[in-house]
Amino acid sequence: MKQDMIVILDLGSHHNTNIARCIRDLGVYSEIKAHDITVEELKQLPNVKGIVLSGGPNNIIDGKEIDIASEIYNAGYPIISFEHKLAQVDNRTYPANEEELKDILSDFVFNDCHAQKNWNMKNFINDQVEIIRKQVGDKKVLLALSGGVDSSVVAALLIKAIGNQLTCVHVNHGLMRKGESENVVEVFKNQLHANLVYVDASERFLNKLAGVDDPEQKRKIIGSEFIRVFEEEARKLDGIEFLAQGTIYPDIIESGTKTAKMVKSHHNVGGLPDDLQFELVEPLYQLFKDEVRACGVELGLPYEMVYRQPFPGPGLGVRCLGAITKERLEAVRESDAILREEFAKAGLDKKVWQYFTIVPDFKSVGVKNNARSFDYPVIIRAVNTVDAMSATIEQIDWAILTKITDRILAEVDNVNRVCYDLSPKPCATIEWE
Repeated sequence: MKQDMIVILDLGSHHNTNIARCIRDLGVYSEIKAHDITVEELKQLPNVKGIVLSGGPNNIIDGKEIDIASEIYNAGYPIISFEHKLAQVDNRTYPANEEELKDILSDFVFNDCHAQKNWNMKNFINDQVEIIRKQVGDKKVLLALSGGVDSSVVAALLIKAIGNQLTCVHVNHGLMRKGESENVVEVFKNQLHANLVYVDASERFLNKLAGVDDPEQKRKIIGSEFIRVFEEEARKLDGIEFLAQGTIYPDIIESGTKTAKMVKSHHNVGGLPDDLQFELVEPLYQLFKDEVRACGVELGLPYEMVYRQPFPGPGLGVRCLGAITKERLEAVRESDAILREEFAKAGLDKKVWQYFTIVPDFKSVGVKNNARSFDYPVIIRAVNTVDAMSATIEQIDWAILTKITDRILAEVDNVNRVCYDLSPKPCATIEWE
C-alpha cells in the first residue's frame, strides 16, 4: 500500500471505529491494531505517519491497566492519546466531545504527522490490482458470488486484476429476490465477461427445507447445503489454488482483538477449516461498508447492485415464516418486488435503510373477486438504523402505502390482506425469524 497510514492502538476504547472512520474521512488511511504490537511489527507496516492511543473503560485486563510497549513511545512517531473525554498530544490536552473530534484529529494528522491526503478509491483499486497480481501470479482463483455487495465488488476488482484467471460460482438456492440471479448473470457474464458458473439448485434446497418450520434449523440447512453445492462445483474445476472472500473491515473488528470484546464471530474471520486447501484472497479487508460501495461505483458496477439492501444469508427463507411452501415463497418474492419498485419511485429507496415483506404461515378470511377467500396476509417492514443494534420505523406517507397495498392485493396470488409492522428494535428484531 502506497498511502500514508495512521495506526490506532486499541487500549479498550468504545470509540476506535469512530476515530478510524474520522481519519479516513479526512483522506488518510487508518487501521486499528492490538495494544501489544511491537516496534518491529509497527515498522513493518507501510507508511506509518503517526499513532493514536485509544483508551477507555475496557483498558484493564486481569486487574491491571494495559499500556503499549515503552519502546513505541521512543520510536519517533507522533502520538496522540484519547482517554475517556480527553485527548493529549505531547504536553497539550484537548477535550474530545464528538463534534470536536474531527478538528483535533485533523490538526494531529496533517500538522503533527505531516500525512498526505491520498486515501481514495482510485488509489485503493490501483494498489489492490498490483497486490492481487503479485499474490496470484498466473494461478486461478475461485469466488462464491452471491450477488451481494461485498462479493460483487470483490468479483469486479478481481476481474480488473486477473481477468479470466477468476472463476465465479453463483448458486441460486431459490430464495433470492425477484430478478437477482438474472441480474448477476447479466452483469458478470454478459457485461464483464467473467468465467461464471451458474447453478440452479432451487429444487434441491426446497426439498431439503420441506416441512422444516424452526428458524434456526432452516438457517443451518440453507447454510450447510450452500457449502455442499459450492464444494461440488469447485471439485469440477481444475487448477484452483486461491479462494476469494468478501471479508471487510467490520468483520475483523467485530470478531474482536485482544482488548476489544467480540461482538459476533464471522465465518470468514478465523472460522474457516484448518485443512482448507486454498490460499485466501481478501482484497476488501481494509474497507468499511460505505467504502466497499464507493469502490464498486469506481469499478463501474450498476447502482442497484452496489446499493443493494442488506439481505440475510438464508434469503427469503426467513421471510417466508414457518415451513416454506412454493406458494408463500412466491407471494413473498412478488410482494417484495412491488414494495421495492414503489419505494424507488417515491425516492424511499435512498432514505430507508431496509424494507421488505413477510408472509406468515397462517390465513385469514377475506373477499376477492366478489367471493369469500381464505388467504395469506403480507406484512410490510421498513426500518432505519445506524448500526443495526436498534432500529426505528419509517413513517411512510399514507398514499404510498395505499398504492403498495392495492398493487399487492391485485397482483399477488393467495393474498387478501396487507399489514404494516410498527414495532421498533427493541423489542422487535429487524427480521421476523
